[in-house]
Amino acid sequence: MASQNHGEDSSSDVEEVMEVVDPDDDAEADIDDDKKEERMYLPGDPIEGDEELIQDESAYQMYHQAQTGAPCLSFDILWDKLGEQRTQYPHTSYLVAGTQAEKVHLNSVIVMKMGNLHSTQPEEEDSDSDSDEDDDNKPHLETAMINHLGSINRIRATVIGKKQIAATWADTGKVQLWDLTQAIEAVDSPVAMERFTMQEKSHKSLYTFSGHQIEGFAIDWSPTVPGTLVTGDCKKNIHVWKLQEGGTWHVDQRPYAAHTESIEDLQWSPNEKNVFASCSVDKTIRVWDVRAMPSKACMITQEQAHDSDINVIHWNRNDPFIASGGDDGVINIWDLRQMQKKGPPVAKFKHHTAPITSIEWHPTDSTVFAAAGSDDQITLWDLAVEKDDSEESSEKQEGDQIDSVPPQLLFIHQGQTDIKELHWHPQIPGMVISTAHSGFNLFRTISV
Repeated sequence: MASQNHGEDSSSDVEEVMEVVDPDDDAEADIDDDKKEERMYLPGDPIEGDEELIQDESAYQMYHQAQTGAPCLSFDILWDKLGEQRTQYPHTSYLVAGTQAEKVHLNSVIVMKMGNLHSTQPEEEDSDSDSDEDDDNKPHLETAMINHLGSINRIRATVIGKKQIAATWADTGKVQLWDLTQAIEAVDSPVAMERFTMQEKSHKSLYTFSGHQIEGFAIDWSPTVPGTLVTGDCKKNIHVWKLQEGGTWHVDQRPYAAHTESIEDLQWSPNEKNVFASCSVDKTIRVWDVRAMPSKACMITQEQAHDSDINVIHWNRNDPFIASGGDDGVINIWDLRQMQKKGPPVAKFKHHTAPITSIEWHPTDSTVFAAAGSDDQITLWDLAVEKDDSEESSEKQEGDQIDSVPPQLLFIHQGQTDIKELHWHPQIPGMVISTAHSGFNLFRTISV
């Protein structure tokens, strides 16, 4: 495994979205690279055969890449003891991810420590730095692996007491819980790593639930009740888990089963401990109250919330909003107060040209969210932004390219292939981490 600095990814800011260089446009291009013509690029724009995309590095405060062996198509960010709202570089981030290897017995839960993440903005003193100093600025990646039978569809982590616990949804139809304590210690200490490696075969799951009897993707830990979990499967059933005295879990065998097709995502309310939301292939979003019997627990149903399968939802931590993304490439923002009245979304965005695969609100800024799509784009949005009427006429003079961009769209990041999941780092303001078939990206833009 390796972690590296700037690659050849194509990443972009909406203001200076992407630069397209035409090497043949200037007769003296081979003599003076500064004379090459550069133009802004937006996803979907045509690219001539002799043009190439170059990254606008000035649009990023930080940008790093990391690679694992088998692709990790789901991950979560682990809480650490390095401080809250930290801004001082270099940064360190702990992740847990699940692999999707070609052979079922070659999969792993991977705990990762990504350290020495420096700002990638050039500094004046960098011009005098020698090669040894450049080496010191390279990011570090330490990994500890726990054997896992079956590919991991989705993984989510939580803190229970002093332990970090991960839940995995496997294509074998099993949901398993894992104690990550020793793996985290291993990535922090060579001595602990040696001990962890020697005990590889003894790493067993804390708990396994096979009651779904079919694979699934939807899973979420409650942020208000430690140890409470909800899981949903492709057979439209949802089960709620509760931590019992003695450290084991009780899974209610009575499913929450109002959906008519596969459950794609689940989200606990960040404020109401008894409430969670779900979305499904049946194009509905539902809100549940676990104080009621499963057969009567569905409080709100938003019918036809999208024109096709709803893949992901995320609950705003500060305001009563839920964001949803579907196979139709549409992002909808729902006000729960209007959903109770069967109202339409309060905002609707159709920028992505392929299914939305991940969506998440900013941890502290209630108007900002990020989304990822199968069109290989990550987009950052701010609902508080409105078009300035004084700028509208000047933008139209530049053509439809910029005018077609929603004013709420702050930033477009590209360069990864088949993006599956993204998360904001809850302890490092503005840092986004994403995973795709092509690996991990860790970045912070100048926009957020």
